[in-house]
Amino acid sequence: MSNPYFKFKQFTIFHDKCAMKVGADGVTLGAWTDVAETENLLDVGTGSGLIALMLAQRCNAQITMIDIDNECVTQATENAEHSPWKDRISAIHSSFQDFAEKSTQEFDLIVCNPPFFINSLQSPSETRTTARHNNTLSQADLISCSKKLLSDTGRLCLILPISEGNQFLLLAKKSGLFCSKKTSVFPNYEKAAKRLLLEFKKTNVPCTESNLTIEQERNIYTPEYAEFVKIFYLKL
Repeated sequence: MSNPYFKFKQFTIFHDKCAMKVGADGVTLGAWTDVAETENLLDVGTGSGLIALMLAQRCNAQITMIDIDNECVTQATENAEHSPWKDRISAIHSSFQDFAEKSTQEFDLIVCNPPFFINSLQSPSETRTTARHNNTLSQADLISCSKKLLSDTGRLCLILPISEGNQFLLLAKKSGLFCSKKTSVFPNYEKAAKRLLLEFKKTNVPCTESNLTIEQERNIYTPEYAEFVKIFYLKL
């Protein structure tokens, strides 16, 4: 049985109630996302609350976490309650579509590690399917709901596999969200990029592109990635 929690320097994430555990995608997005001038932040599909707590450590924003899975909301709330930032983090049980329809609040930053599999074999576990497949949150819905909730200068940040990320780039541009920052994430020096870190704005600005490599060899981070996550990981 996997460990039910993951301990970081300033907080601990229990993830035994969540289909998706603490992993490289969430940690990388939480470390990469720019939180400058962020006062109101929305974490869509928060799961265990990992990304919300990583961002809480890095800024003073009021943070709202939402998830369609009530067990995740319960666990994210518990993780937030035991963190140093519990007074400015709240969790809501809701789909992004319902939340966007009802909310009148604007956000400076929306962050999402979205369900990304499209038309692929689904898991026998309904909760894992919801977490990993875009049946409940399509790319189109993610874009339209984000556009509605973002302030004029707000940003949407997410991580996706290469093919789904390229598809999202095209759809977002057609819908009036423009990529302002793109980082290709390589698992190591030998393999091709597997993920795209993407930031979008409502205004069409030049896109800053970069690369990030996670490991130099098995279980040994590159100096760049170690520097990237050292404020979070206990052993760095």
